[in-house]
Amino acid sequence: MAEQGPIVFCTGGGCTAKLGAGVLSRILEKLPRSEKDPDLLVGYDSRDDAAVYRITEDIALVQTVDFFPPMVDDPYTFGQIAAANALSDVYAMGGEVKTALNLVCFPESMDLNVLGEILRGGAEKVAEAGACWWWHSIADTGVKYGLSVTAGRSAPPDGQRYRPPGRQTSSDQALGVGLICTANRVGEAAPEQMEAAVRSMTTLNKAAAEIARRYEVHAATDVTGFSFLGHLHEMMGEKLSSVIDAHAVPILPGAWEAADACLYTAAGQRNRNHTGPFVRFEKVPFPMEEILFDPQTSGGLLFAVAPQDAAALEAELQAAGLPAKIVGTIGEKQTPEITVTYE
Repeated sequence: MAEQGPIVFCTGGGCTAKLGAGVLSRILEKLPRSEKDPDLLVGYDSRDDAAVYRITEDIALVQTVDFFPPMVDDPYTFGQIAAANALSDVYAMGGEVKTALNLVCFPESMDLNVLGEILRGGAEKVAEAGACWWWHSIADTGVKYGLSVTAGRSAPPDGQRYRPPGRQTSSDQALGVGLICTANRVGEAAPEQMEAAVRSMTTLNKAAAEIARRYEVHAATDVTGFSFLGHLHEMMGEKLSSVIDAHAVPILPGAWEAADACLYTAAGQRNRNHTGPFVRFEKVPFPMEEILFDPQTSGGLLFAVAPQDAAALEAELQAAGLPAKIVGTIGEKQTPEITVTYE
């Protein structure tokens, strides 16, 4: 693709382009609420990754949408990342992907071969997920791509969404892609560091989700634009608290150096401003703090697991080639909500 030239980027690609969590909260709380539908199991009044709607006593639909501007130069790789990122929400909700609708914004003046490569990358990831796809496009001033995804899953019994505390948290992917992509844009990331970040972003969470079904997992979320700590805060749901051992959190090579060089994003600072009041750091080095607030694009899954299953789940995820680690515990609600240590 070198002969076609790079895609013209916006100032923040991938999940760094998302509106901040604080802004979204203020908007959503002002929207009118429709009449309560008993079959809407998960709606926008929750902090979940996708909507869940019961269509029979045993079956529910899982629906989500995600798209963004590019964060890498290669169109094919961008298509892979954007598709993997959109599919991830379904895996976090325990769904099995059935269909994916491509959402494309593309300049009419740009080489259509670039668009073809974006769609090829996306189509390969949708096929890897075992789903079928079609697409919708509009002319725009910049490139944006993603998917609207529909999946199926078993309909959980009413009241199953909240489980008692006494769990361990497990993360299945390394952090730091936002920092490394920023460093790459200014020529400060080594090629092998960017390659590791791309491998992480193009890895589907399908295998991790399938493995997790064999264990007592009480909750899951995919770690994306709101950062590890932001999504953990959402998982706590104002009912629980967590203690995280930051030393156990897997990070990508080069992420620490990028954070230490202050190559972080505006989105990362929005994450700190929104989630920081709920977090207490105990002797955590500043670069590690920034990694925990770093917006991830197509990040891994964060599981809340029954203590008796945590070690076995960690071992099976690692055997599948994933850098999974037990990173903390969940307990009764306390203040602060999240304590981060560095042992």
